[in-house]
Amino acid sequence: MDESDSHAVLTTSEMGRADAAAIACGIAGETLMANAGAAVAREVMRRFRPCPVVILAGPGANGGDGFVAARILAEAGWPARVASLAPVGQLRGDAAVHARRWAGPTVPLSLAALDGQGLVIDALFGAGLTRALEGVSRAVVEAIASRGIETVAIDVPSGVDGDTGAVLGAAPPCRLCVTFFRKKPAHLLLPGRMLAGEIVVRDIGIPDSVLGAIAPRLHENGPALWAGLLPRPRLSDHKYSRGHAVLLGGAAMTGAARLAARAALRAGAGLVTIAAPRETLALYAAHTASVLLSPCATAAEFDLAIADGRRNAVLIGPGAGLSALTRTAAMSAAARGKRLVLDADGLTVFGGRARVLFDRLTAPTVLTPHEGEFRRLFSIEGDKLGRSRAAATESGAVVLLKGADTIVAAPDGQAVIN
Repeated sequence: MDESDSHAVLTTSEMGRADAAAIACGIAGETLMANAGAAVAREVMRRFRPCPVVILAGPGANGGDGFVAARILAEAGWPARVASLAPVGQLRGDAAVHARRWAGPTVPLSLAALDGQGLVIDALFGAGLTRALEGVSRAVVEAIASRGIETVAIDVPSGVDGDTGAVLGAAPPCRLCVTFFRKKPAHLLLPGRMLAGEIVVRDIGIPDSVLGAIAPRLHENGPALWAGLLPRPRLSDHKYSRGHAVLLGGAAMTGAARLAARAALRAGAGLVTIAAPRETLALYAAHTASVLLSPCATAAEFDLAIADGRRNAVLIGPGAGLSALTRTAAMSAAARGKRLVLDADGLTVFGGRARVLFDRLTAPTVLTPHEGEFRRLFSIEGDKLGRSRAAATESGAVVLLKGADTIVAAPDGQAVIN
């Protein structure tokens, strides 16, 4: 298995394909469900002492997992009962098989089912939920939150959209979320991430080989994805062989450019130059001894600062100021085919005129907006992951949409979530 496969994140559709592929390989769906429920029971017993536990069982596969977990907990001496959304006789497929193996008490799903319970196992709905919770399901979920009952979710907290992390009406805050094979987007995207609590991914028998056909385009960020791509210093290297980054520095907010310069050096750049107004150069020099300085107050001076072909990477924006110079500098760097990063003011100056910038980009470019800057550049609606991908396609650049769930999306649809 490619090490990056362990960081793959599967959409609900892709997870369905993984289940189907495992079954096609000869692993019965009944067995996958038994393994899933057993994994949930084990994780519960590792973290909690025996106490009254109610398993909230939905009408589908998630509910089937819950019946398995209930049986194993009861066999271990836990006072367990199931509160089922659907009459057991109406269950179908593998869920019906495991429901029949449950010999303990089963009651209809209701608020009363929560009374006297020390723990709730939420097996109502999995990651594939597409419409808002309503009726008794919503009432019970809201009561879990208001009563503060410890809750363990199977797959995702019920009410969370597995592909976007959005809450569909209501969802319970959980201490633990047990999912299977690979994480889903909702485990990483807000607000779903905040509701999931501790997230554990457990093997239920799906072979890793099924990922080859699925070819997931979403991953959770981690060194396995990029450590092997970092250029390592060689004995023959020198400062001119490791790239030269140029940063446009501002006159007032100088700290941003200084931090960026230090980061470029730590990342391995051979040389770093800050191009800034002449009156600020002494300030930059006092704090950045390893950085070259270039006076820059006009577009012509900045163009001169990047004219050398060896100056191959440019950062424009942090502390640069909302000025014509900032905008012109970005256009100049793009016109010269420099590898370009635009951040902060380097994005805001193109508000309402982003297409002019996008049409000029020819070399690899990274845009790093927060939500406000994103709205100034793009008229794209929808969930965060979808918007990031659409923006990358529209701009032709890598888009890093910042936040507690930062997304890095490439024009080809590949994306990574921090």
